[in-house]
Amino acid sequence: MAEHNTITPYDRGVRVSTRGDYACRALLSLALHADSSGPTSVRDIAERTALPQPYLEQILLALKGAGLVKSKRGVGGGYVLARDPADIKLSEVISAVDGPITIGDFGQPHEDEACNHEGQCVLLAIWGAAGDHMKQHLEQYTLAGIANAARGVAPWPAIEHTH
Repeated sequence: MAEHNTITPYDRGVRVSTRGDYACRALLSLALHADSSGPTSVRDIAERTALPQPYLEQILLALKGAGLVKSKRGVGGGYVLARDPADIKLSEVISAVDGPITIGDFGQPHEDEACNHEGQCVLLAIWGAAGDHMKQHLEQYTLAGIANAARGVAPWPAIEHTH
């Protein structure tokens, strides 16, 4: 019997993709070195972050398309942040490379208790709310704040424990 490698929406978890993580690392590196003169080459970003350069080039092009970085060609070329690090939210970076922040593509629930699918619309509403919560959480972090935490001049994000 052949195995199928199909993924149902329920197989996907709430997570940031590798692409989203790499994009955040690349921009954090630019934020940490924003006071240095001139653009930073893809090669330098790759070396600083230990990310694969070919994949990083694709990600930086997507970030450029989203208006988060600017590029300069030629000798001394590379990338710089397009805006102040205090004005770039983590949610924007993730959305630029991964698309809208959701926990899955489950569709929209029926409204006004008109669900005719064994009550599954209640779950759809919960999944939607969880995706909104994740987006709101990531909107709280800016590149400047993350860079300051990385430098040790600001507190690290607190981990909330709920019971």
